[in-house]
Formats: sequence, structure tokens, C-alpha cells
Amino acid sequence: MAFGWKLYGDGKTPPPGEVVRPDERLSWPRMVGFGAQHVIAMFGATFVFPLVMGLDPNVAVMMSGVATILFLLIVQGKVPSYLGTSASFVGGVLAIRAAAGGDTAGADAVVTGAILITGLVLAACGLVIHFLGIQAIHRVFPPVVTGAVVMLIGFGLAFVVADTYWPQDHWMALITMTAIFLIVVLFRGFIGRIAILVGLVFGYLLSWVLDQLAGPITSYSAAADKVTTHNRVDFSTVGDAAWFGLPSFHAPDFRTSAVLLVLPAVIALIAENTGHVKAVGEITKTDVDPYIGRAIFADGVGTAVATSVGGSPTTTYAENIGVMAATRIYSTAAYYIAAIIAILFGLCPKFGALIAATPGGVLGGVTVILYGMIGLLGAKIWVENRVDFADPVNMLPVAAGIILAIGPVDHPITGGFTLGGIALGTIVVVAGYHLLAGMAAIQRRREPIRP
Repeated sequence: MAFGWKLYGDGKTPPPGEVVRPDERLSWPRMVGFGAQHVIAMFGATFVFPLVMGLDPNVAVMMSGVATILFLLIVQGKVPSYLGTSASFVGGVLAIRAAAGGDTAGADAVVTGAILITGLVLAACGLVIHFLGIQAIHRVFPPVVTGAVVMLIGFGLAFVVADTYWPQDHWMALITMTAIFLIVVLFRGFIGRIAILVGLVFGYLLSWVLDQLAGPITSYSAAADKVTTHNRVDFSTVGDAAWFGLPSFHAPDFRTSAVLLVLPAVIALIAENTGHVKAVGEITKTDVDPYIGRAIFADGVGTAVATSVGGSPTTTYAENIGVMAATRIYSTAAYYIAAIIAILFGLCPKFGALIAATPGGVLGGVTVILYGMIGLLGAKIWVENRVDFADPVNMLPVAAGIILAIGPVDHPITGGFTLGGIALGTIVVVAGYHLLAGMAAIQRRREPIRP
């Protein structure tokens, strides 16, 4: 089922305890409202992470809509989900940009080229999982490995907050972070679910107000890479941007060294998609495990398509799953509507310029939470699967990998290629675990059987 939804009852809100299934819908005006709600839910992270990676948020928002439609078609409407910008690539992307120096345009093409190849690898993994079954991936990436990779992707980005965003306006970063804390606690409903977005908007507006009342700030400027006196919010590009038009597309550039830096994100995306599909199955009370391979394949296709024109990598979004759980409206019609709204947003360059003007200090307050939450999701995987860290096979490679990522530690391979941070940590975790597990199995077979 991709289209042709059945009307639920009289098309009005269902009574308490009842749900609207993926192949059903309410009246179209109501579905537009639910679709807009999904746009709000995904919006914060979908435009924050492109900003963090130095990519065009307007393209990212637009292509998230395209990727979502592709996803729904590939999973045949069985897994209602929205594809927003993935955070798993941030560490690798920052490493690519560091190697590129000041060549911003060239780095953009190399970044999207590397992510495009990674998306194709993810799609291939999805096909393998679809035909061999979900157990195939569990053998290669058991919970201890998956949890570690997710954790080091989050905590491995701590240096971005400390070195790039927080120094731009440390008081605004602290205020934004605190505002998000309070919003989550004080607003238990939908507002609480989009606390990141609300906190970002609050910090953005407060920065503008302070520019008007207190004047410019003297602090580190990421654009100039030095301490300067400047406004917190720079609207210089907003006035020149058109109201309607195509966003700034660009073609990818393919470099093997760059691909190796972002390739570890495949592990996190497989774990993330698997978890999200299972979550959808839990709340909709349906068995969607047979569609896990399709979902991973669809995410890979979405990432490849989005980055082919300069967009950001995609992934299924827990934020939108949370909206479904709260509203009990599982209709895929809402997701198609959300995707169309996102595409229309992408056709407004002025909107993209407004997003790109987000102050660095505000991003500091947002990313310190987002990166920490990603890291703690790894710990959640360990807890839910009861990983035994008394076993050195689990403890040693995970401990080493996480520290290498958090450092971040660089390990030169050749004169022109260095593995470091998240990429190095991921390799140590995956290779180290399977090496020690294999050696432990051999050792057990050699031990004499005691009577």
C-alpha cells in the first residue's frame, strides 16, 4: 500500500484508545494539520545538523521531503516514518573539512561525495539484510559493538562544542542550553517534544534582541577563525535572498580518503534504522521486522539521492515516531503531506538564508545536548541488551575505541592520509571485538573438559 487510504470513521479525531492505522486517514484538512506537526517535529535537527556540517540547510530540508517519499514507496507504506538529517556523519565531515583547509566549496563537494558512497553501501547492506534476514547483521554488529559505535559518534563530537560553537558566545550557549532544559520539564506535551527547536528559536530571537540593546559582541568568530567584534546574528545574506527559487545545488566529488572517514556511520545507521522500525512495530502493534532490510535500503537510497545534489545524509527520525505515539495517528498520508511541505520550504531561498544566520553560541547550547543524547543512546542499547562488561572481550575494545573518538586521537597511515576520532574508534571497536571474541572461542576449545 502506497496510496489509497481508507477514511477512518467519519474522518474526525478517533475516540480515546483508538488509532488510525498506516493505511487509513482522517479528513484531508486534519491530515494537513498532522503533516505540519511532523514537519515541526523533524525540523529542528534536520536543519541544525546541516549547519553543523557546513551544508546548505535549505537543500537538506527540501531533500528530506524527497527522501521520505522514496522511503515510503520502498517500504510499501508499511513503516510510517520521516527521513531527516542524520547526525552520524558529523565527525567524519568535520575531519574532511579540516583536511580541506579554507576551500569551502571544494570541501562541500567532497563531503557530499563521500556521504553518497556511504549511502550506497548502506543500501547494499539493506539488500543483504532483506534477503538473509535480520540475524545476519546481529552476528556482525552485536549489541556491544552497536552501542559503542553510537556512543562514540555522539561523545566523539564533544570537541566541536568546545572548540567551535561554545566560544562564539558562551553566555548565549549556556542560556540556550538552560532554556531547553526548562522547556522539557515544564512542557510535558508536544512543546516538550520539540524542545530543541523551541530552545533554538528562543536563543536566536534573544541574540537578535541583545544585538539591538547591547550592541555587537567581541568573541571568537568561526567565519574569520579569530576573535572579532561582530553582531550575534548576521542578516546580511537574508535581504539579498529571493523568496522563491531553487536552493544551491552542487555536484559531489569523490575521494577515497574522505569516504573512509564517514564510512563508519553505516554501523550507526543500521542500528538506528533497526531500532526505529522495531519502535514503529511496537506502537502500531504490527510485525514490521520483515521490512527492516527494506527500511535500511530505503535510507541508503534517500541518502544517495539527497547528497547527489548537495543535500545532507538522511535517517529515520525518532522525533516523528514520538509524535505518532502521542497522537496515535499512524497514517502514512501525514508523512506524504509533511514531505510535500518540506519540499515547498526548500523552494524559498530567503528561508534558507534565515536558517543559516543562526548564531554560533545558540548552536553551542543545542549541540551540547544533541551530541550527549546521541552518546547516551549507545548506553541505552547496552542496558536493554544486558551487555556484560565484566567480560574483557566486551570491555577492552569498547573502552579504547571511545577514548580514541573523544580525544580525538589522530593516527597517521600515510603521508597524506590519517585515521582519527570517530573513524579510528569505530575500527578499533569492531575489529578489536571480533578479534578478541575469536581468540576467546579458540581458547575455550583448547581448555580441557573437567569432570
